[in-house]
Amino acid sequence: MTSYLSKLSPVPAFPNYTGPYKVGSIDVEIPVSELESPSPSPDSSISTVQYRIFYPCEPEAKGKTVNWIPAPQRDYLAGYSRFLGAGSTLAEFISFFPRLLHYISIPARKNAPLLQRPTTNSRWPVMIFSHGLGGSRNAYSHLVGSIASHGMIVIAPEHRDGSTPISYIRDVPSSTSSSTSSQSEKSSLRKNTKTVDYLRLSHTPSPEVEEGRNSQLKIRLWELGLIHDSILKLDDAATLTNLNTSSVSLSGFKGKMDVHTPGKITMAGHSFGAATMVQFVKSTFYSAQTSTAPSSYTPLFTPSSRSSIASQITKQTPLIMLDIWCLPLRAQSTRWLWNQPLPAYSQGGPGGAALLAIESQAFFKWRVHLKATKRLLSPDPSSFTPHSYKDADGQPIPEPNFYYAVSSAHLSQSDFGIIFPWATKRFLGIEEPDRILRLNVRAITQLLRNNSIEVGKTSHEDMELEDPNAVETDYDVKILSREGEVRAWNFISTDLGDMGDVDDEEDAQGKVEKTKSAGPSDAVIGNEIMKERGQLNGTATKL
Repeated sequence: MTSYLSKLSPVPAFPNYTGPYKVGSIDVEIPVSELESPSPSPDSSISTVQYRIFYPCEPEAKGKTVNWIPAPQRDYLAGYSRFLGAGSTLAEFISFFPRLLHYISIPARKNAPLLQRPTTNSRWPVMIFSHGLGGSRNAYSHLVGSIASHGMIVIAPEHRDGSTPISYIRDVPSSTSSSTSSQSEKSSLRKNTKTVDYLRLSHTPSPEVEEGRNSQLKIRLWELGLIHDSILKLDDAATLTNLNTSSVSLSGFKGKMDVHTPGKITMAGHSFGAATMVQFVKSTFYSAQTSTAPSSYTPLFTPSSRSSIASQITKQTPLIMLDIWCLPLRAQSTRWLWNQPLPAYSQGGPGGAALLAIESQAFFKWRVHLKATKRLLSPDPSSFTPHSYKDADGQPIPEPNFYYAVSSAHLSQSDFGIIFPWATKRFLGIEEPDRILRLNVRAITQLLRNNSIEVGKTSHEDMELEDPNAVETDYDVKILSREGEVRAWNFISTDLGDMGDVDDEEDAQGKVEKTKSAGPSDAVIGNEIMKERGQLNGTATKL
């Protein structure tokens, strides 16, 4: 009945999460001055780190749901309008009218108490999820909330690198002990903050683009190092100031997160966020080897070997890459790091068993980029030849878990496909957006189980079993099968043998003609998704 009524409502709505746990959420913004950075700050004007936490909560928890568009909502709507191509004056005008968007809520309970973990391990597993261009701490709420509903604490940062349509950095007062009402909180967001607007950069490689993306990555990697330190401190009950005064105390996370065991924090992201996580994991893992790098290599993140993040990231670290965008990883100044294999391929590591990459159909059809992605996921990204997937002793190495969903687009893994299905179907060809997200969640949770991270069971509804007596399972064998056992869900081999006609190196240097290298319109990152279809000025702003 609830699902039926939601279809009648004019307000876009999320479906319920399908995991066994109810989900709570809390908004966090912590002064950088209270945290230990493993790498120097790239921008002294960024005085806080911000993220939203999604977590399993008490099943009887009461309280409000979370607004999908944060406060101040009109400013955020104007930011999204500008991101989609409207001029500043038009964007401000538009922000007054789509009132229905103000009422979209995330099906998570605001500030709900964290559930005591009902398993052998009293600590919940943790994932950090990095957003892509045009994203935010709320823009992947259904994906990360669904993962949280399966028994995981998910940290969703909001990067202040100019990749969000708009973001706010609260001023850090000299005394942070005073509290304000919810209403004054909204007012202070306009008066006592720094605004970070969207930074437009080309998606065609050039020295200027490489410099711009590297600058963004420096901020993102630095933020992730600080966020990692903050969750260690939360687990250790250190005193931290949450500048978001509409949130409750963070003390409920004390001793409840599995963040001290090396290799246990899962790193995940979408698009530019997936590239961010690859760069974060590689930069940390290979930081002790930079002395052997050529002089042309310029590291973007330089944690010391004694830092906590250097202890956390190991060859066992699970890495989840959703529609990864490779361009930011292939700058000439960081090419040495690109050529290093992902840590999972280190001697004695799990190989591809710790890796999951899920492509949209659009990115799968973007052949020049697909070849770059295959190289990235291989044991030797510097190689142009097919890989044997055998170690130095001739023993087999597991290949990575690499899939794409049919009729999916680059936006499918974000909230936009599920909130605006009519628009994404018409302009991007997305079919079954809810199912596409459920397939992603199934694959992610099974990868975690395969890497000894205990999460909740997958329901028989999510497994699409017709048997009414079917039960939930913690061994969803079909979703990571290579035999095509799940409808419209296809395994991708990393074999380069059928891509000899594709030159991804020329493309990485911007030397391939546009007609040869461009992917489908939908595969372009950012607001150009609809601009290339000639729809930007007519329809995109209605999203």
